[in-house]
Amino acid sequence: MLLFSVLTLGLASTAFATPFKRSGGLTVKLSTPTTSVDSIEDLTLVAEVTNTGTEDVKVLKYGTVLDNRLPTRAFAVTKDGVDVPFTGIRIQVSLADADETAYTTIPAGKSVTVSHEVAPLFDFASVGTGKFSFETLSTFQVAGIADRVASITDLTKVETATDAVAVEVTADVKKRDLPERNKRAVNICSTSSRRTFIDASYSEAKTLASLGSSYISSRGTGDALYRAYWKTNSASSVTSILNAVANENSGSRTLSCTDSLGACSSGVIAYTATATTNLVY
Repeated sequence: MLLFSVLTLGLASTAFATPFKRSGGLTVKLSTPTTSVDSIEDLTLVAEVTNTGTEDVKVLKYGTVLDNRLPTRAFAVTKDGVDVPFTGIRIQVSLADADETAYTTIPAGKSVTVSHEVAPLFDFASVGTGKFSFETLSTFQVAGIADRVASITDLTKVETATDAVAVEVTADVKKRDLPERNKRAVNICSTSSRRTFIDASYSEAKTLASLGSSYISSRGTGDALYRAYWKTNSASSVTSILNAVANENSGSRTLSCTDSLGACSSGVIAYTATATTNLVY
């Protein structure tokens, strides 16, 4: 496989699961200022992450409740048991290139509180007004304060449980768009070297996806490599995604080097806007 130091967030976490090196150590408490709002613009979720361990830790914040800057998925949202579609971004992180700003430090016995505005991150309009349930996706990747992180194997996977909170939205659930931080008249990559790199990456991704699908079809789910990456996921689920990548031929999807959403923070090398499936490198 290629790029073991690249972590894809927002996909199946089992694909990059690492062994536990310590038991727990983090807890998450989710709250909201009110249980009823007129508009999704007034939705605020407050997450408090506490380090209950005896050692100071640093936590990769991307794709968790610790990050309220990038529009990544940190919550599961449902209404009447139906998932509310996520419309933010899925990012790829090169851990070898990430600096300390990619992490949140939590001293032993201390807590970090982060507030989230979620209106543009989910398609509330698709399910209408009513009572929404919010739950954190509480899987964290953790390292010691002094640890140098160059790949996913240098991090410890810590899972926590948290109670869901419910908020009723009585009126306005109109779809919100992600705010563009750096607007451009033409959102395409005009730099020759970058365009060449993106084209090569696109072709290689399709080739690797095709090879991966063929490998799984010939070896099945009993193969050790399959189990290492995909655990108990069915072969049909995995190959359907790989085949979709291998056969991708959309004429409307864009590949760009213009970071219009301002999401390219430390170590973030690419992201996908889920509402449009446009890719930014």
